[in-house]
Formats: sequence, C-alpha cells, structure tokens
Amino acid sequence: MAQHILNAVALGSVYLVFALGMALSWSTIGILNFAHGATFMFSAFTAHVVTQHAALPMPAVVLIAVAAGALIATLTQLLAFGPIMRRATDHRSAELRILIGGIGVAAIPLAIAERVTASAPFGFRGSTYQAQVFEVFGLRMTTTVLVIVVAGIGIGVGVWRWLATSRQGLALRAIGVDSETASLMGVDRSTLALGTMATSGALAGLAGALLTFQLGAISPASGDQLLIKAFAIVVLGGLGSMGGVIVGAFVLAGAETFVLAMNQGTWVDAVSFGLIFVVLLLRPQGLFGRKEVRRT
Repeated sequence: MAQHILNAVALGSVYLVFALGMALSWSTIGILNFAHGATFMFSAFTAHVVTQHAALPMPAVVLIAVAAGALIATLTQLLAFGPIMRRATDHRSAELRILIGGIGVAAIPLAIAERVTASAPFGFRGSTYQAQVFEVFGLRMTTTVLVIVVAGIGIGVGVWRWLATSRQGLALRAIGVDSETASLMGVDRSTLALGTMATSGALAGLAGALLTFQLGAISPASGDQLLIKAFAIVVLGGLGSMGGVIVGAFVLAGAETFVLAMNQGTWVDAVSFGLIFVVLLLRPQGLFGRKEVRRT
C-alpha cells in the first residue's frame, strides 16, 4: 500500500509541474494554451537531440529542456498569441482565436518530432545519468523519483506562495480578475504576459525532462495525452486556485494509481475522469474555486 502511495506521489508531481504551467497562463493572463503539450514534448525532444551528440549529466539535460520550453513558449506568445490578442475586438473572440491558434502552433513541433523519430519513442540514452535504487522504511525508490517528488512539491508550493505574496504575483492575479482595471493602475500586461508564458514553457520543459528520465522514453504524442489530464486537473482544482491545482494533480494521480494497482489498466481514464465528473457535479467551481457572482 505504501509503495502505491509513493508511486502516486511521483506521478502526481509530474502532473503538478506540467499543470501548473497551464494554470499559470490560463488563470492569470487568460491564455488557454493548447500548445502546452507540444512544448512539453518538444523540450524533451530537444534535449534528446543534444544528448545524441554529447554525454551530459542529468542537471544539464534538465536545463536544456527547461530553456527550450521557455524559448518555445516565448516565441509562441510573440508570434502567435500576442498578435491575436492585439487584433481581437473583444475578450471572447481573443480566447477563441488563441485556442485555435494554439492547436495550429502545436502541429509544428509535433510534425518535426514525428518526422525525425518516425513517431517512435525517444529518450536521453546519451546522458551519463544512471538511476540508483535505494530503500527508505521498506519503500523502494529511485533517485529519479526522489528528484521528481522534491521538484514537484517544491515548485508547486513555491509558485503558490509567489502568486499570493510577491508584487509580480499579485499583479498577475489582478490581470486575471480585471485586465483593463489592472492596466489603468499601471500593470504592464504585455511584459507580464511574456514572462508568464516563458515561465509556463519552462515548467512544461521541466515536466518533459523529468517524465522522460522516469519512463526512459516518451513518444511525440505524449504531450497531447498529458494536455488533456492537465486541463482536467485545473478544472478539478478550480480555475484561479493554485492550491486547487496541487490537490487536483495528486487526486488524479492517486485515482490512476489505485486503478492500476487493481490490475484494471483499461479503466484508468474512465475512473479518473469519472471522479472528476462527480466532483464537478457537486462543486461546479472545482474543489477550491470560488463561485462567480454576476451582477445584473
């Protein structure tokens, strides 16, 4: 039982890092980035290409993936989302165009990775990193899992506190509540949007590197699969609640691990998303979201 809990925590940590990036851009600057999964995949793919030509330790590989993710997301904001937001006549049309634009942007790195790898899984075989297995209170754990858990929980709590207490975090939250009023109060939305997208991409790159190290390899389609789960996590936790994202990531991972432990692998998605459906029936705003108040 304890081993299954550890596995759930490790899986939830990866989900958390990835979903935090998506939640950060969606709940603050209003960008539902459907290219986030492609950023996750292509960041790991970039590190894969580099490790084919250089034997690098784990920290260097992770740094390459993080930098690639930040660069991809920054370019996406500059070349796609930014122009869309400037030309949109209203917020609703901007959201729809960004949604469609994200799908279009995601097709580019996916096509490149599939062409180079012939849609086959890829990993960091050229890396010098070798996972070590050890036991803690009878639980078998690898150094990879330890890094993933520490990074996931640390980053999750760090982002949560940063948004709640820092000046930049409060400015982002203000944009998420009312961007026009925030702009009138001197908040530079364009600069914050660019920084938010870069941070979001860096988190996607980190998740890509960590999951690849844990599994040994991922496929070009892995990003799309994880994107759906991240969307579910954000909705489950409650839009605008980073604490909800943290809880949602581990709830989803726990449900999946429990189903797998019962040797019912084919039911993983059905049970996981069924749980989310039930929660949203009882609390439409999510576990930690606030009810929207409309004035008439």
